[in-house]
Amino acid sequence: MSDLQSDVELATRLVREAAALAFRMRAESTLDVQRKTSVSDVVTDADHAAEALVVETLRRERPDDGLLGEEGTSVAGTSGRRWVIDPVDGTYNFATGSDYWCSAIALTDGDDLVLGAVAHHRDGVLVGGPDLPTTLDGGPVARMVDQPIERLGAATYIHPATIDDPAIRTAWLRAAALPATLRMHGSGSMDLVGVVTGRLGCWFQHSTPDWDWLPGAALLRGAGGVARRVEVDGLTWSVGGPPGAVDALATALGDS
Repeated sequence: MSDLQSDVELATRLVREAAALAFRMRAESTLDVQRKTSVSDVVTDADHAAEALVVETLRRERPDDGLLGEEGTSVAGTSGRRWVIDPVDGTYNFATGSDYWCSAIALTDGDDLVLGAVAHHRDGVLVGGPDLPTTLDGGPVARMVDQPIERLGAATYIHPATIDDPAIRTAWLRAAALPATLRMHGSGSMDLVGVVTGRLGCWFQHSTPDWDWLPGAALLRGAGGVARRVEVDGLTWSVGGPPGAVDALATALGDS
């Protein structure tokens, strides 16, 4: 058994150690970079090592919980709880020397999102959830203030290989026309941290896997924001930010 505070402490430690390990491996050696589905969808030996570190700790300290990791970990568990692991989110950025990457984790209990934690090797650890006010290195993060979508910048992502798909392109263009400006950085969890901390205004993306969505969604909810999934023409769009911006983006995407 565990309580929320012990889960917070564990999640904080896990993402901090995973980010530190990945950063150290990049600094000290030449990364082994392998292509997955495209030239920009890659995995490195640092991803595998960081996931192994997290999984080993969870199997020791939360042996009854399920595990799901981007790099292949899948354990059913018996408690009904599941840890969702992204050892390096923004691997293409990481592998090409950019600083726009992080280590992220989320904890769910059945269908309920419990917490998310995101660590950048330099900027600290954010932790939050629906019943857990979001913090940065233990200090409170300001509550999100609702603003009109036209005054906000939006982070998003659309892969060049999918831009000719009418179902994706048409909905994306409707939503992309609303914000003051767009940013495309290539790390969902880092983008959502930016929304929580005020560096970005809102976020939307289609077909987002749980490991790219749940950690940041938990942080949003802990900071008074909205994290919402919208089904449109067979696609699932993930949308996050202040309530008004999320409503406007969801409507533009085609949510009825």
